[in-house]
Amino acid sequence: MYSQEDHLVWDNNGIVVHKAEAGEKTALQQPVRLQPSWEESNLPEEELNFQKLTMDDASLQLNAPLDRYHIVYFIFILHGIGTLMPWNMFINANDYFTNYKLDYNYTRQEDTAYKTSFLQYLGFAAQVPNVVFNWLNIFVQLGGNLTTRIVWSICIEVIIFVFTIVLAMVDSSAWPGAFFWITMVSVVILNVMNGIYQNTIFGMAAKLPPKFTGAVILGTNISGTFTATVSILSSLLSSNKRMQAIYYFITALFVLLLCFDTYFALPLNRFYRHHELKEKKEAEMKKNKNAPTRRIPYLKIFGQALPQLANVFLVFFVTLSLFPAVQANIRPYSKNFFIQDMFTDITCFLTFNLLAMIGSLTSNYIIWPSPRFLCIPVLCRFLYIPFYLLCNYQVDGIIRILPVLVTHDWFYWIVAITMGFTSGYFSSIGMQYVPRCVEPQYASVAGMFGGAALISGIFTGILSAFIWPKFIQYVGV
Repeated sequence: MYSQEDHLVWDNNGIVVHKAEAGEKTALQQPVRLQPSWEESNLPEEELNFQKLTMDDASLQLNAPLDRYHIVYFIFILHGIGTLMPWNMFINANDYFTNYKLDYNYTRQEDTAYKTSFLQYLGFAAQVPNVVFNWLNIFVQLGGNLTTRIVWSICIEVIIFVFTIVLAMVDSSAWPGAFFWITMVSVVILNVMNGIYQNTIFGMAAKLPPKFTGAVILGTNISGTFTATVSILSSLLSSNKRMQAIYYFITALFVLLLCFDTYFALPLNRFYRHHELKEKKEAEMKKNKNAPTRRIPYLKIFGQALPQLANVFLVFFVTLSLFPAVQANIRPYSKNFFIQDMFTDITCFLTFNLLAMIGSLTSNYIIWPSPRFLCIPVLCRFLYIPFYLLCNYQVDGIIRILPVLVTHDWFYWIVAITMGFTSGYFSSIGMQYVPRCVEPQYASVAGMFGGAALISGIFTGILSAFIWPKFIQYVGV
């Protein structure tokens, strides 16, 4: 037992080494330091105030972990697939609707506009609510916080797809008109929810480094390839169109349920939690410095991001002006072209979706041009519109007056490859540039503006597609 006069000298492990003589400096006389020593970080006091955080969360704020195994990146790719799943599933099911459920052989009723204009009605029903709720979701916290919005959106989408599967099982031959309008109402509800879901996902991705916004765009481009592949596999599994539709829509359920599960896995990931805590901390610091809290300057954010929002809008406008409405109706000019029977499947759907996916993936490694000059290639893409119209574009019931000047099928296919690639590439880097145009605390709002610009481009592009059949009918040389 040491006396009170004794001084103890401790080593770094807390073990008594020896008694110190009088006047000898001991470790007990040194200030106690935490390990790791946050004092040595030279951080301001507000950085060291962790009263509302656990020790783990406090550590996460100071030390940025890595996205191990790219888990968060792949989750955002999956959500990108999920955000365009409803649209892609229904347009790729065009054959099921027009050549089965609404066809004369099934209904024994004369063909109506329900069949001949199905895609036009579908596009309008899908994109109007999508556009409205994407923009509304920026200014109004629809349904509360992010979790509430995403959970309710995905749950209602799942219910709609279950209802669609039930409709596929039911004999609707006696009421094709009712079936058509029930389907359209389902599409409206589906896309209302999808508008909220998609916009929120872009807002979440904007909190992270730019490549995660690119991951969402990559997912949207993979979505088309994925649904086209599922459609082909469903056809191979069964020759019965009803069973094909059941297999097809069940796949959509599976993807949406994966999106639902992975969303709740994100807060468990240390990389995602770091950026989430970082954003919350920046927001709290700004709130304390600027009390009372100022409103979000939406007009300022929109003005700063406008050049890149315009780029995103124009990329999707040109793309949806041509794909799939025009491109799916381009026929091979030569009777000897080697893929006569699968010309549209290969040169249109597979080519575009595959190259758009590759373009989005490329943007993770090569980013060119700079934000200032991105508008140049984006505007050059408008040349695709006259080129496609001068190909062998034929519409049932329309007598073409505009001459066909592109008579080489291989040349058309090569240009189609570039169209798909540039769509995926430039849309991806445009969306990555959007959050960089504003102050960091407004990146999430800018990301939502980007999602709304994307949907607006899709919608206006689909509307412009109605012009082209009349154009080739009445415009001649």
